[in-house]
Amino acid sequence: QVLLVQSGGGLVQPGGSLRLSCAGSGINFSFDVMGWYRQAPGKRRELVATLTSGVTNYEDSVKGRFTISGDINDNTIYLQMNSLKPEDTAVYYCYARRWPLEHWGRGTQVTVSS
Repeated sequence: QVLLVQSGGGLVQPGGSLRLSCAGSGINFSFDVMGWYRQAPGKRRELVATLTSGVTNYEDSVKGRFTISGDINDNTIYLQMNSLKPEDTAVYYCYARRWPLEHWGRGTQVTVSS
């Protein structure tokens, strides 16, 4: 069974930083793409950032503040979040795809508040 194990997250003040990690387990293959999504209360789940074969992609509101890194060949990614804003508050989900199957982590809460 494929599992995406997430760690990190928590409560931080505006302007602070957090780092999320995601590692795949129970896998004997590499994903095509891995990334992060988030869902704020009352809103749809939205893409934050993706990583595939060394190419990164970011949602406009996080460009210049968030950095996705890792190695999808090792099924491990990270999300470094700097200059956090209250509007970044959400549950963050790790995502991975090996066509045509998609996998999701359980989610981790990130709260930005003073």
